[in-house]
Amino acid sequence: MPWSLEDHKYMARALRLAARAMNTTTPNPRVGCVLVRDGRVVGDGWHERAGEPHAEVHALRAAGEAARGATAYVTLEPCSHFGRTPPCADALIAAGVVRVVAAMTDPDERVASRGLERLRAAGIAVDTGLMEAEARELNIGFVSRTTRGRPWLRVKIAATLDGKTALPNGESQWITGPDARRDGHRWRARSCAVMTGIGTLKDDDPRLTVRDVPTSRQPVRIVVDSRLRIPVDARILDGGRVIVATATDDKVKSQALAARGGEVWCLPDHEGKVDLAALVRELAVHGFNEVLVEAGINLHSALMRADVVDELVLYLAPKLIGDAARGMLRLPGFTHMDEAVELDITDLRRFGPDVRILARPVVRPA
Repeated sequence: MPWSLEDHKYMARALRLAARAMNTTTPNPRVGCVLVRDGRVVGDGWHERAGEPHAEVHALRAAGEAARGATAYVTLEPCSHFGRTPPCADALIAAGVVRVVAAMTDPDERVASRGLERLRAAGIAVDTGLMEAEARELNIGFVSRTTRGRPWLRVKIAATLDGKTALPNGESQWITGPDARRDGHRWRARSCAVMTGIGTLKDDDPRLTVRDVPTSRQPVRIVVDSRLRIPVDARILDGGRVIVATATDDKVKSQALAARGGEVWCLPDHEGKVDLAALVRELAVHGFNEVLVEAGINLHSALMRADVVDELVLYLAPKLIGDAARGMLRLPGFTHMDEAVELDITDLRRFGPDVRILARPVVRPA
């Protein structure tokens, strides 16, 4: 349908509101709502945390009686089911809203157009699809989990311009500057979990917490450790939820890790390694929408081979450290250019002297 400039203005506002909860809503989607009557915003709000009121409820409370006769601009279809909160579709109907503009339908099968149908049945005019691409991008992990049964998985790599991630002796601090590292913490903050491999953990003993940007929630940490070699005194176990994915059924070590608050998931494949495809499916079952991987060449390469990488977050520093240094990925030896992994670059920008590239593997037709 032809959208007006006013429609675009108010949906853009709703999307900005939704983005305020970028780091806090997991496992729920990020949603914003703006109520407009007679060309004036009478109420708005956003969903802040799971279990708390949804965006529509905040907006309706702010509007009060002014909601009657208003248009609601919502970034996601209002829910129609009872979860931890009542259905938002019913709240909009009861408030007397006369039109609802939803950026996108809800991919959750519990909703899946039922909310819109309920609104239409109540005589409310319903329009969908305004700024849908922006709304889907805002909730790309939620959409991935509910439609594909797996979280949106990003691999973050800091490298030199010659594609190297560390010196031959393993030294990598710091390839990129403070601006790029701070941006990396923003990706951590929005993620439901940060994943690393046992090699990185043994080399660097990282905490993988968000430190350089404000956040009220720390992501879950995940360690992929086929042989359960993680030290019980590893810093990653110092507070917060930690999942150790392994292929080894070692009850003694598992109990020791549990005493430190670690959860051990045993997911072996036929080679005695962690079944990475099974791991991402299990993460979806547990409500993980977005997962950020910060590891080394082994885990990054294994995830690429398992075909579970959705996006690369590449930071390139204006440095050259030579052929002997460690590379970004270990891929099969291709013999033809049409075998190469093709990427779609979706964003390119600078952070201080460094360049950040966001790229997604191109899905080839079957």
